[in-house]
Amino acid sequence: MWYQTKASKILDIRYPILQGPFGGNLSSVELVATVSNLGGLGGYGAYNLNPEEIIAIDKQIKLATNKPYNMNLWVSDSDALGGSVSDEQFNRAQQLFKPYFEELGIAPPEKPAPFKSRFENQVEVILHQRPPVFSFMFGAPEADILEQCRKLGIVTIGAATTLDEAITLEAAGADMIIASGFEAGGHRPSFLASAESSTIGTFVLLQLIKEKIKTPVIAAGGIANGKGVAAALALGADAAQIGTAFLATEESNATAIHKQMLFSDAAKYTTLTRAFTGRLGRGISSRIAHDLIHQENGFLPFPLQTQFMSHLRKTAIEQEKWDMILFWGGQIAPVLKYTKAADLMKSILEETTAYFDHLKS
Repeated sequence: MWYQTKASKILDIRYPILQGPFGGNLSSVELVATVSNLGGLGGYGAYNLNPEEIIAIDKQIKLATNKPYNMNLWVSDSDALGGSVSDEQFNRAQQLFKPYFEELGIAPPEKPAPFKSRFENQVEVILHQRPPVFSFMFGAPEADILEQCRKLGIVTIGAATTLDEAITLEAAGADMIIASGFEAGGHRPSFLASAESSTIGTFVLLQLIKEKIKTPVIAAGGIANGKGVAAALALGADAAQIGTAFLATEESNATAIHKQMLFSDAAKYTTLTRAFTGRLGRGISSRIAHDLIHQENGFLPFPLQTQFMSHLRKTAIEQEKWDMILFWGGQIAPVLKYTKAADLMKSILEETTAYFDHLKS
């Protein structure tokens, strides 16, 4: 059967379908449990949570499902040297974004406190809680962390946006590698070269990686239905990861307006921008992203830009100025049909099965 792949065996799941783990409080225990209980692999994005919060979420997931699930962290969670920026750099950002704050009738925020990396403490929690799967982005953890995962029976998955990154992750000892195409919504998890120079489409990247490495590969980006899953498997993927389609379901923790936008005509237009977080990410095109093309040198590094823009985002939501907000989403959003995760999962499985049955006949 099509679903009996290396990935489904390694992950101990029935179907090689992964739900993308969303950061920024967009993940939910309900969505993770729904996907895992239906035979896929639910995923929770925990990079913005402190250790105590990760423990609490992990316990909730274990109560909601007895099936495998994935906890996701960011290896590199800051681009700010020493966790901060100079006053001059911060003032430049204030001036660049001042017109938008003025339009909303609020003052730009004060300079944020220096950011301290959380990854080391977060990984300790992962090793303690022992989720069945630990996935990571923006690099590879130290060798001893991956070795401890292996000893504890935690399956590890790294994300690559280029062939070089996939080769690096294989050398580091990741059990599986995500081929993250530039069609995908959310942040580009590039870590060897700039994200702007690492924009390869999913199916090209998948084939490049399959030529050079032996580690099982998961295709991600531009996949939202069974046809996409079947295409990925036909090109050699061992599994497919689906993000935007699950983000749009009732079970995700995205806001109602975010889900509405993913099903609207606006979802036909997405853009890659650093304007909202300081790291390159894809979402539905917005006025701010359009206005500030080629002005990246005025943005703060991640995650200071996220903190800076959170004030603007909160007020823009209150005033319903949707064109001033970045709603994360991938290029595939216009084909979305399902608002319930179970219906989406059922459709994916039926479509994929129908495709492979057709090949046999």
